[in-house]
Amino acid sequence: MSWQGKLEKIDNFRHRIPRSYKAGMKTDGVIYASERMLPQIVSDQAPEQVANVATLPGIVGCAMAMPDIHWGYGFPIGGVAAFNVDKGIISPGGVGYDINCGVRLLRTDLTENEIKEKIKELVHAIFNNVPSGVGSTGKIRIDEREVKNVLIHGAQWALKKGFGWKEDIDLIEAHGALDGANPDQVSKRALQRGRPQLGTLGAGNHFLEIQVVQDIYDRDAAKVMGIEDVGQVTVMIHTGSRGLGYQVCDDNVKILGRTTQKYGIQIPDRQLACAPITSPEGKAYFAQMACAANYAWANRQCIMHWIRESFEKVLDRSAEALGMHLIYDVAHNIAKFEQHRVGDQIMELCIHRKGATRAFATGHEEVPDKYKHIGQPVLIPGDMGTNSYLLLGTELSMKETFGSTCHGAGRVMSRTKALSRTRGRSISKELADKGIYVLSASSEVLREEVPEAYKDIDVVVDAVHQAGISRKVARMRPLGVVKG
Repeated sequence: MSWQGKLEKIDNFRHRIPRSYKAGMKTDGVIYASERMLPQIVSDQAPEQVANVATLPGIVGCAMAMPDIHWGYGFPIGGVAAFNVDKGIISPGGVGYDINCGVRLLRTDLTENEIKEKIKELVHAIFNNVPSGVGSTGKIRIDEREVKNVLIHGAQWALKKGFGWKEDIDLIEAHGALDGANPDQVSKRALQRGRPQLGTLGAGNHFLEIQVVQDIYDRDAAKVMGIEDVGQVTVMIHTGSRGLGYQVCDDNVKILGRTTQKYGIQIPDRQLACAPITSPEGKAYFAQMACAANYAWANRQCIMHWIRESFEKVLDRSAEALGMHLIYDVAHNIAKFEQHRVGDQIMELCIHRKGATRAFATGHEEVPDKYKHIGQPVLIPGDMGTNSYLLLGTELSMKETFGSTCHGAGRVMSRTKALSRTRGRSISKELADKGIYVLSASSEVLREEVPEAYKDIDVVVDAVHQAGISRKVARMRPLGVVKG
């Protein structure tokens, strides 16, 4: 059912849901999108979810959605909202079930010509080295006590265990570990689910992708990040916190459903279950969410290590000699405490980004020293047959979106519908005909994740670029893909 609400044009890439649209809205909603994207955006009730978020206590600024917006649990996917830490709320629906689903990008010294005859071998090596698929279990054997160490230390735990290089940590959002994680708050069931899955890809839209740089839009900025020229090979990792993160969300959706009533919070949708940030329940959710976020960073760190090993094995050269350095790792399902300027004040806020990527500008203290003069790298993944992007945060994103931008293309077709539409088709063959070698634990996953199930990522990225909330640096196309 399409949305029948009111959208007011602000400019070619901003559209307002006025505060007057719905009783209880405390602020406007703003959707970042080009006009050509609007018919698809209003084809479901995702804009209504933006309006619903605008009713939540303590919201600061507008309730926002990026051009990859689509229907989600509570908040829309592509949603961004900031809350006053003293008066506001924290909501599992504003983070999502795959806590810290995120992306990391490696550069290499390789060119497409050097590896084109080795793509299949590389993809198979990665597929064999990184467990994938629904319910997959990993090669790392740890007990419950060690799982708790992972939840506290994140990627830094993985580094101490020999997974990766010391330089990696400085190139991960939050250095790969959020403060405030408390594994003693995490349920037994979540710990049990997390113990065997560390170092696994999972299923759905998660992937490991060998890419080639197709276009460079800002050569100076690209060079700072190690992108030298068109034809250079990169590797992208897209996965999250696996069953542990899902369980943390599921546990707290149930708990906070009762808590919302306890504190007399009026919500227009029960999926917006929340608690005051300062309440015991709100603090407990954040402590658990931080654990799941840290697990995801450890997960991507281990996977990156095995990808480096896979390249070493196939190409018979060390990862160092291949120049396999991390460009950046960024989350896109997370709630974080950050300081932002609101009017003439610097305020500490709890920023919910659900299907949205942090995009900080030049000079920010959380941007790695290497990138201080260009801004924070922003990684936008495609899906199998589509492009991925490397962007940078901007000053305008800091002023308008609390340093946030899009996170991907955004679905336009449910997985059930995609399966129906692709019955009888071989997606792997279709992609092979385009020069993309894909290996998956399940042919069904390939059909669920067929490129036509998503918006045109070029259009999505152009919208945030034109809006000025991030800027294009490079575009990559896939050569070989491991799907969950």
